[in-house]
Amino acid sequence: MLPTHVTLVEVGPRDGLQNEAQPIAAADKVELVRRLQAAGCRSIEVTSFVSPKWVPQLADAAEVLSAVLAAPQRAAGVRYSVLTPNLKGLEAALANPAARPDEVVVFGAASEAFSRRNINCGIDESVERFRPVVAAAHEAGLRVRAAISCALGCPYQGEVTPDEVEHVVRRMKDIGVDHCGIADTIGVGTPRRVQAAMERALRHFPLAEVSGHFHDTYGQALANIHACLQMGIHVFDASVAGLGGCPYARGATGNVATEDVVFMLRGMDIDTGIDLDALVDAGAFVCGVLGRPPASRAGRALLARRGAQVAGATT
Repeated sequence: MLPTHVTLVEVGPRDGLQNEAQPIAAADKVELVRRLQAAGCRSIEVTSFVSPKWVPQLADAAEVLSAVLAAPQRAAGVRYSVLTPNLKGLEAALANPAARPDEVVVFGAASEAFSRRNINCGIDESVERFRPVVAAAHEAGLRVRAAISCALGCPYQGEVTPDEVEHVVRRMKDIGVDHCGIADTIGVGTPRRVQAAMERALRHFPLAEVSGHFHDTYGQALANIHACLQMGIHVFDASVAGLGGCPYARGATGNVATEDVVFMLRGMDIDTGIDLDALVDAGAFVCGVLGRPPASRAGRALLARRGAQVAGATT
């Protein structure tokens, strides 16, 4: 039984743009979010309140969030989220009472090697650091979404087992997060392995509170989403125009493109509430800012077809 509706969490403005080498103006980030919500995106990851020393592209987080959420820009029916890796980040995200997000995101790796290599502590300690963040977010009336990175593979240890995934899922449940996202950070997952990881998450979270985040490094993202649909999972992260690279696989694509997911789901008669043409326009806009074509195959094909139709009309 496939779901009849899928919620796509648009992560391009945060997870996508944070990987860009060139600086992007705050006004362009705000315009991207505006175009995405106009296209029908109802869950948007806007930015991340992290140290600009580590993620200089998101040093304007407060400016962007205020511009997006301050009246009258805030769109009704849209859930806006931000990544907050610690209490300082959460406090910054809540600093402007007129522009508060609806949800915050915390994260932990399923790979012990990845955790120690990147944040210099083990998995249990890294997750425990989020306990006060989760408590403070709930006190402020915000939902908390957890992302479990490297759930299908790690650039340092290699394969990650379902047991390792479930260990982090349990820890996230213990600290009180509302939602659990399983992320294939390096894009090595394949359908049966993805289903095995998802089964572990579903032991601890209800179906509506489990989601998938797939990178397309090896071209498996759409197949992995389809495998999740077969389990009834109906929430997925995606990034407009395929924004975001994979830092552990040089030259590889990163996040699955939202346009490609919407095109596939539309062909399966699964509703997303997203206008594909308007989404393609949003992708073309941000890629125009970046000076390169979209990574989305559906986006490129639809833009090319438009060009061909215009050319035919003028001959």
